[in-house]
Amino acid sequence: MALERKLKKRIDAYIASFTDKRSRSPAGSRTEKPVSEPIYGETVLCRKAEAPLRERGLYDVAIAHGAAPADLSEYIKTADESFSEMLLRKIDEKKMKDPECYKKANVDRKLFSKIRSERLYKPSKTTAVAFAFALELSPDEARELLRKAGFALSHSSKFDIIIEFFLLNGIYDVTLVNEALYEYDQPLLGV
Repeated sequence: MALERKLKKRIDAYIASFTDKRSRSPAGSRTEKPVSEPIYGETVLCRKAEAPLRERGLYDVAIAHGAAPADLSEYIKTADESFSEMLLRKIDEKKMKDPECYKKANVDRKLFSKIRSERLYKPSKTTAVAFAFALELSPDEARELLRKAGFALSHSSKFDIIIEFFLLNGIYDVTLVNEALYEYDQPLLGV
């Protein structure tokens, strides 16, 4: 099934809004210089305007605010909820049944069972995104769910730009999202 022409034009324009900026910018317009004090002993490149924000390492800032952990084992105990915990919470909040959610996400029962039984299960990015669509999460909620799985959306990835396009437009039909991903030769959700 071919992607609707009007929708494809909107997706093309959205992708171009990120990819065309890089190809049109004149050489040297992104002035970068090493930070005067590298973070954790590395040379970090950043734009001139960002340099003052990165002059000190994160650990130094934490120490200055009295937030540095005393020991690692105590710090690990403060871990936030996991991906599977957030997923199950969101399913309950949306008053969905488990099969309704995993079928809508195009995920099989065995995988969902594994996610449910393993608190620290780490899904693939496509699976995490599929659940964000199945639950019809807002863009911010979807980003949070992805963070719980260790992922983020980036404007340097065509897959991520397409996903963000659908989230921002409130289009949650996984089949339609997969048609768009297929059209742009990107990995499909939930398969």
